[in-house]
Amino acid sequence: MNYDKIRSTCRVVRIVVGLGLIATGVVVGNAWFYLGVIPLAAGIVNFCPLCKITKKCTI
Repeated sequence: MNYDKIRSTCRVVRIVVGLGLIATGVVVGNAWFYLGVIPLAAGIVNFCPLCKITKKCTI
């Protein structure tokens, strides 16, 4: 199994989800969507806080 491909795909998904949430927050005007900064930052720095908390990720 190619873990580098999974990791790079996961990183792209985090960035896209983060940008999507922020864009939704701008359009809708609801400040809760600005929490998209968390997956965006996780994708940019390539760190998953959920994996660190749960210790379930083996990638």
